[in-house]
Amino acid sequence: MMELNSLRQFLVVARLEHLSRAAEELHVAQPSLSRTIARLESELGAPLFDRGGRLRLNDSGRLFRDHIERALGELDAGRRAVAEATSEGLGAVRLASETFLTLTGPLAAYKRAYPAVEIELHWSPPEDMARRLRAQEVDLCVASQPIHAEGLEFVQLFEDAVGVGTPLDHPLADRTFLTIDELADQPFVTAREGHWLRRLLDRLFAARGLTPKIVCESDEHSAIADLISAGLGIGLVPDFARRSVTRAPGAWIPVDSPDCRRTVTLYWGADNRPSTAARLMRTTLTDWDWGTGEPQAPR
Repeated sequence: MMELNSLRQFLVVARLEHLSRAAEELHVAQPSLSRTIARLESELGAPLFDRGGRLRLNDSGRLFRDHIERALGELDAGRRAVAEATSEGLGAVRLASETFLTLTGPLAAYKRAYPAVEIELHWSPPEDMARRLRAQEVDLCVASQPIHAEGLEFVQLFEDAVGVGTPLDHPLADRTFLTIDELADQPFVTAREGHWLRRLLDRLFAARGLTPKIVCESDEHSAIADLISAGLGIGLVPDFARRSVTRAPGAWIPVDSPDCRRTVTLYWGADNRPSTAARLMRTTLTDWDWGTGEPQAPR
């Protein structure tokens, strides 16, 4: 009979497609993890992975993974529903995003309105969000780039122009707008590959047959702004970030391209049964006035 722990371990191996890394993440011995996977395959009567050189999830493995993600997600959702019902509270909410700088205003307002609610914040790349929503690991996701996956519902929160940030004394700082061609030889400070900011930069340059000159990559938005301000390079900066009270000093110049913008979208699982806390968080985010940084006035 399949044990829940074995199924959870299988999902980690399926996600990483690497036994030693999965064993490290799970804090178990690799031989023990190998035996667990072998037992599952024996019970199912089919291999779940191709083992020619590198471990790869096969078609049977993908089919099994999708069912197990949904089953374990429903189990966890049931536990949370019982906990919410017996405690007579609002429950908890789990929110994933690429960056939380954008969300500080509505999160602070939510916490003031519902101080007893436990809020879990998870950093997540967009390519992992659909899986996490389907598996009910999180209740809501906020992404700055589209998530193309079935089984999700979404609402657009706001659109945000993205311009070029430069030091105040930079030769481009007094320009009213810039073209991508004018930026071709400029050193860029930007995010790592996969982040929406880096994908936008690469996409804008590739459309003109160019490659950006990247001198620094960082996962920290505040570090990117500080490095630009210090003169190490220029970088793409969303309009929302430049209006932050904690932003580093510098100039912000619009880019002469309609594609130089991001669309911030809230996603949730179409079939998930959210807690009261999650429903209230969804309402807080969708009703937020992103232009003023305050809740929308009653209509």
